[in-house]
Amino acid sequence: MISFFGNKELVGLDIGSGAIKLVQLKKLKQGYRLQKFGILPIDPELIVDGAVMDATQVVSAIRELVGREAVKVKKVAFSVSGHSVIVKKIDLPLMTEEELQESIKWEAEQFIPFDINDVNIDFHILKTPDFQREAGQMSVLLVAVKKDKLMDYMNLVLEAGLQPVIGDVDSFALENMCLLNYDFAEGETVSIVNVGASVMNISVLKGGVFSFTRDISIGGKQYNEVLQREADLSFDQAERAKRAEEIEGVDGPQVNEIVQRLNFDLVSEMLRSFDYFKTASPNESIDRILVSGGSARLPDLIPLITERLAIKAELIDPFARIEIPPDKFDVDWVHQMAPHAGVGVGLALRRVGDRWSE
Repeated sequence: MISFFGNKELVGLDIGSGAIKLVQLKKLKQGYRLQKFGILPIDPELIVDGAVMDATQVVSAIRELVGREAVKVKKVAFSVSGHSVIVKKIDLPLMTEEELQESIKWEAEQFIPFDINDVNIDFHILKTPDFQREAGQMSVLLVAVKKDKLMDYMNLVLEAGLQPVIGDVDSFALENMCLLNYDFAEGETVSIVNVGASVMNISVLKGGVFSFTRDISIGGKQYNEVLQREADLSFDQAERAKRAEEIEGVDGPQVNEIVQRLNFDLVSEMLRSFDYFKTASPNESIDRILVSGGSARLPDLIPLITERLAIKAELIDPFARIEIPPDKFDVDWVHQMAPHAGVGVGLALRRVGDRWSE
């Protein structure tokens, strides 16, 4: 989304509410090879709903992960999500990119619920149908990020001794990752659902081109909080219980009932998002759903999505077309952790100087 400075190879750093994820890729003549991949869980109180509550500890966690993985590259692509990020597909009078660059601030003001001076704005002119161009209109993807949130995450990277060169948005990073690893048929409409610790990103691509995105404040942390409150579990017990691990002294049926109830709530939020998408695109329907994120493997979640939404859902594989050297990685572990890596892989694919995940 936003390129700051620097060039060439970089590291994708996904600073999430439940863990810090790091991915480095090497560009080959054909495809990519995994160079570095690491995950470090963090205390759930350090980042709450995307807001950094304890920068010192988050910086320490980033340094620990970078040191543990022996990362030499200093340039970093990071991303943000949540209510401080606005992404909208808008229609504007037909104009050149240069003209839009001059007027975007004023055009954007009516679509952004923040003071225009408090946000960083970027845009991308989308492929516009001929009938729309003939009517003197064009479609534009508008992105606005609150400056204070962007600076919070930039400062985390800087204080960890790294160089922030690209700031992106979670949903675009996920799209970037999917465009590498999956084929999209012409006209096929695919949703990418990323279930993180505190935010669920829902994006829709039509034929591999952006159509819709929404961030919802719901995720794996909610499961922990409810299990702690209703089943009287510790945080660690709740974390294990929600993944269907047997724990001595814990009422398994009660835990299962809570998890299934929360799964239903989460899928209901997906359904509401898809209904909202259809109000703007009444002739569109979702053909398949790709599910990623640290909570993607919650028991029975993906089957419930398929059943309740009547759309085939599958677990995403961010490494489907990335070479994983068996002499450097435990390949089974990489694939087990793959749902956590979607945003990180998308960020690692970025190169300084490009503006968008296309």
